[in-house]
Amino acid sequence: MKRTVLFLLVCALVLSLIGAVGAAPKYKVAMVTDIGGLGDQSFNDAAYRGLQRAAKELGVEIKVVESKKMDDYETNLSNLADQKFDEIWAIGFLMTDALKNVAKRYPNTKFGIIDSVVDAPNVMSVVFKEEEGSFLQGVLAGKMTKSNIIGYIGGMEFPLIIKFESGFIAGVRSVNPKARVLVGYTGKFDDPGKGKELAMTQFSQGADIIYHASGACGIGVIEAAKEKKLLAIGVDSDQSHLAPAAVLSSMLKRVDTGVFMGAKALVEGNWKSGTVVLGLKEDGVGTGFGIDRFPKDGVKVPADVRKLHDKAVDLIKSGKLVVPSTREEVAKFKFTL
Repeated sequence: MKRTVLFLLVCALVLSLIGAVGAAPKYKVAMVTDIGGLGDQSFNDAAYRGLQRAAKELGVEIKVVESKKMDDYETNLSNLADQKFDEIWAIGFLMTDALKNVAKRYPNTKFGIIDSVVDAPNVMSVVFKEEEGSFLQGVLAGKMTKSNIIGYIGGMEFPLIIKFESGFIAGVRSVNPKARVLVGYTGKFDDPGKGKELAMTQFSQGADIIYHASGACGIGVIEAAKEKKLLAIGVDSDQSHLAPAAVLSSMLKRVDTGVFMGAKALVEGNWKSGTVVLGLKEDGVGTGFGIDRFPKDGVKVPADVRKLHDKAVDLIKSGKLVVPSTREEVAKFKFTL
């Protein structure tokens, strides 16, 4: 009897050792949010969806650290590196300098950054052609406006956010050269009240559609559109659920794809540093139509307008239409859809 028990114990030990040797390593992937934090219904939430997808499909352990202020960036990234996370994502271009410092101090840790390029052997940089997705929103706004006055609200006035502005204005002009675009910036990404205030100002100036690229400030822009019974265009994530009857469309920026792609490369053993550029052709940007999600309450887009939108998609993907990404390029832009 004792020999049988001993034999069984030995077998169990051997099997557990074989299982331990054969088991795949459990990777740990984390992200540090920008100051808008989770719940912005936009940029940070999109990144988090990519992290959640990695947990579900790849089995990685995940963690999110929210930044309350810009001074938190370097500390948050360093703390995660100290906790031995295999891959750490810096969500947003405002973290560029912080990541440069941290990546240098932790050369054996893999990092990723969204919306900026950090040239280091342990950093994967993912950037997007925001101007391409914004051009499509300009086409929609230019054809759907009744007042011929359209608004654009950005967050901080940096080159990245100006890419949204430039593509949008070019899109408007390509279908409606008579339309005027009002441009305003909130100066931040985490203040819905400021977004609403600026949107109300633009609506009072005659705008009937406003496109925003302002993070959580955009929640306020959409609230203003809902109150005024006018239209807003969302950004980064599909924001039609915030007010189906007030959100014409959303410029989808697949931050989630970037984060998931990096985690997948880590797990599959083919992770490498360098820059990845995602545009329309790579399905990195695009359009989410509210009417598709909310057929009863969503904003109806006429068939001819949607057809024009799709034509623009094809032209951009083929390279026949190059969308401007700066104000200087917009000034020289001449293209009629």
